[in-house]
Order: sequence, then structure tokens, then C-alpha cells
Amino acid sequence: MSGAIESFLAMLAAERGAAANTLAAYRRDLEGAEELLGNLERADRDAIASLATRWASLAPASVARKSSALRQFYGFLQDEGLRKDDPSPALPRPPARRALPKILSHEEVASLFSRAEEEAENGRMDTVRLLTLLELLYGSGLRATELVSLPLSAVPRDAPFLTVTGKGGVSRMVPVSARARQALSRWLEVRQGEGRYLFPSRAKHLSRIRLYQMLKELAVRTGLAPEKLSPHVLRHAFATHLLEGGADLRVLQTLLGHADIATTQIYTHVDAARLVALVNERHPLGRAPLAPKPSDD
Repeated sequence: MSGAIESFLAMLAAERGAAANTLAAYRRDLEGAEELLGNLERADRDAIASLATRWASLAPASVARKSSALRQFYGFLQDEGLRKDDPSPALPRPPARRALPKILSHEEVASLFSRAEEEAENGRMDTVRLLTLLELLYGSGLRATELVSLPLSAVPRDAPFLTVTGKGGVSRMVPVSARARQALSRWLEVRQGEGRYLFPSRAKHLSRIRLYQMLKELAVRTGLAPEKLSPHVLRHAFATHLLEGGADLRVLQTLLGHADIATTQIYTHVDAARLVALVNERHPLGRAPLAPKPSDD
């Protein structure tokens, strides 16, 4: 294996804190490419392009992973001045398949809220804050970054809406349930610290990483597998359960802040049974019996 690959792996370990399993995966992918092409440091675009044929039998996910490793490797070579050009645009790009969202059942959500509400009865700042975060994630479908960076000015006064700044700096109005408004009121009573953010911390506002940790810890205390819970999973649950309740897809798009409705349509897979029942109940031919098959007589 070339010294450049060893240097690249050392950089991943030192600067990015890559885990041992991650480094081993990068090593396998880069060594495999080097077996096919020779010294990767000197491989030209034609050689890189030939990998599309050589990897043709692999699953798209495997090709995407190997291409990502090589793309980062050649970026490293350029950064270190070991190579002037970047041949990585010639790497194969398999079509990306959008992963289906993880789903929480209604019972699992109820268990989470039951535990959080029980803990918040002590009135402590940390437990009231967690309940408020949970209410806003599941009750309003906020992204993690949107939630932790909410300014105090976003808290509703008279109208039951939050003003949220989403991706690309686009603002939207998000409804706040009666439960969430109660939780917000309780939080504002115990909230400590100055600053413009609703959930302040020493580093201006609560971090996304800390939010993830808090939810994982809550999952464990509730008896759920921690990998099942994250801010995005609660956002998925918000969307899925609204759709199950009869929400319009365009309304859901607005609530989630999706620029393209194609992004919102991923949620339709979870409610296929309701859609089939809807067609059978509402379509003019849904309840009309099919004409009997003519008999041989």
C-alpha cells in the first residue's frame, strides 16, 4: 500500500477522530482500488473511469462508499500538494436511493411522553427543558438545528405559531399545539441564563449533539433501544402520524419546510393501507361490483 494512503488514514484518525472500524473500511476500499489500478497517487482519469466497469457487479451502496473513499483521498492529495489535478469526477456515481424514514409507533411515542412528563413533575430546569424539546420536535416537526437555535422572539405571544428559520434561511410559520404551549410556559418560568436563544447554554445555545444525547438517554430510561430515537425520528413521527390522521400532503410540505414536494412524498409509503381504503371508499368504481365472468353456457 502506498505511503499516501497511510498518510490519509493518519489524517482521518488525527484530525477527524475516525474510529477504528471507519479507518479499516477506508483501508479496505483504498487497497482494493489500488489492486485494480496500481498506485492510486499516479492514477489518471481514464484509470479512475474504468472503475465503473470493474465495480459493475457491486451493489450501488458499495460503489457509492468506495467512490466516497477515493474522492476524499484525492481531495487530501490536493490539500497536501501531492497532486495538482483531481481525477475523482471520473468516479462512478450510482443513483442515490432515498432511505425510508425510521418510524416510531403511537405507543412508543406515548411511552416517551409519559416518562418525560413524569420526570418533569419535579420542576427541575433540565427535566422541564427536555419535555419542552420533545413537545416541539414531535408536535411541530422541527429539525434539530431549527429547534436548538430558536430565538426567544420566536415564542408565540397571542398567535399559536412559531416563526422558524429553516434551510437556506427560509422562514415559515409552524403551529404550536396547546400541549407545547403549556410546556413552553413552564420552561420560560424555570429558564435561567441570558441571551437571545430559547434554549441557552454556555456556547450561546444548546448544541445539536447535546440534544441527541438527551434523547438517547430518555430512550434508555423509557425502555426503548437508543438507536430508535433521534430528533429526525421524531420529525418523521410527526409527519407520519399527521398523514395517518388525514393531513394533506401539500400542508405537510409546508409544515416540514420542504422546498420540493417530492421530499415529502417519502412519507406516503407508511400510509399505503389508508390510501387503498380511501380509493375503495371514495372512487366512483370503488364499490361497484365487477360484472360476473360469462359462463361457458
